[in-house]
Amino acid sequence: MPIAVDIDVMLAKRKMSVGELAERVGITPANLAVLKNGRAKAVRFSTLAALCEVLECQPGDLLRWETDGAPVPTPEPTMP
Repeated sequence: MPIAVDIDVMLAKRKMSVGELAERVGITPANLAVLKNGRAKAVRFSTLAALCEVLECQPGDLLRWETDGAPVPTPEPTMP
């Protein structure tokens, strides 16, 4: 799937367990595992917002787009 999920990275940075995150976000550990392992087909914006609030991060810290399994480089900002 071209969308990669980096919840593990943020969990490690915040020194938080999957169980604690699931409880604080208000989802089951099983549903968080589905999302975390990249098996989810969709995520509600309310769930994404709750993840960002609890982990104190931006959506782009949790999700990134890849092509053929290779990370896509972030484009340099252009000046007007």
